[in-house]
Amino acid sequence: MSTNPEHDDPTGQAPDQETPAAGVPTAEEALATAQAQLQEAREAQLRALAEMENVRRRAQRDVEAAHRFAVERFAADLVEVRDTLELGIAAAGSAPEAAKFVEGSQATLRMLDKAFEKAGVAVLDPTGQNFNPEFHEAMVAQPSADHPAGSVLAVIQKGFTLNGRLLRPARVVIARAPDQAN
Repeated sequence: MSTNPEHDDPTGQAPDQETPAAGVPTAEEALATAQAQLQEAREAQLRALAEMENVRRRAQRDVEAAHRFAVERFAADLVEVRDTLELGIAAAGSAPEAAKFVEGSQATLRMLDKAFEKAGVAVLDPTGQNFNPEFHEAMVAQPSADHPAGSVLAVIQKGFTLNGRLLRPARVVIARAPDQAN
C-alpha cells in the first residue's frame, strides 16, 4: 500500500479522475433537464399566444356586435312610431279631406323605412309563409280548408329584425285543420 494519502482513495480511482458528487447531476442529466424546461417554456409561450389571440378575437366580435346592435333600443322605439304611422294612414282611408295628411304620412313612412334599411332593420311580413316560432308569435289559430295547417293567414302586427336578430316577432293568425263535423 501506498503511504501517500492523495493516492489512497477508497473507491480505487486515481485522484485525477472526477467522481460525481452525491446530488449533483451529470452533464447529460443537466442537459435533459434544461431541454425539458425549454420545451415547457415554449409550450407555455404558445398557450399564452393562443389565449391572447382568443381574447383579441373575442373583443373584436364584441365590438362588432356592439356596433351592429347599438341602435337596438332606439330601433325598437321607432318600430312603435312606424306602427302608429301605418295605423293613422289606414284610419284616414280615402277621405278627401285627409288626402294631404295621408300623403304626408306616407312620405314620412317611406323616409322611416329608408332609415331602417340603412340601420339594418328589416320588416317581417310573413303572410302566406309557414309559421316560424323564432320570428312569429301566434295570436290565433283559425280553421281553414283553403290553407295548409301552420301557414300564416294574416298578420296582426308586423315583426322586425335588426341585422338578422329578432327585434319584435310578427304577431300572426295561423291556419289549422278544419274541425271534423260529427
